[in-house]
Amino acid sequence: MRKLKLIWDFRGPNAHKTAEHHNIHLKEYIKLEGLNTTLTGVEILNDMHTIAFLVLDETDMKPVRDALKPHRGQVYSSK
Repeated sequence: MRKLKLIWDFRGPNAHKTAEHHNIHLKEYIKLEGLNTTLTGVEILNDMHTIAFLVLDETDMKPVRDALKPHRGQVYSSK
């Protein structure tokens, strides 16, 4: 089954701190909704751009996307 990475972009001098806070809410949402995933995180792209992300099965994507409104998404591949 294909995995998708839903991504929220945060920009500016407080981007990292905001992304870290958003990640807390993603973890709360996973627990509240009983989703079959625990893979979330934060990636610093540069000093003014950080992302928060949630990885889930493609079959679970639509309701999560509609509820959480990610900025973008991509196919997930573990590195």
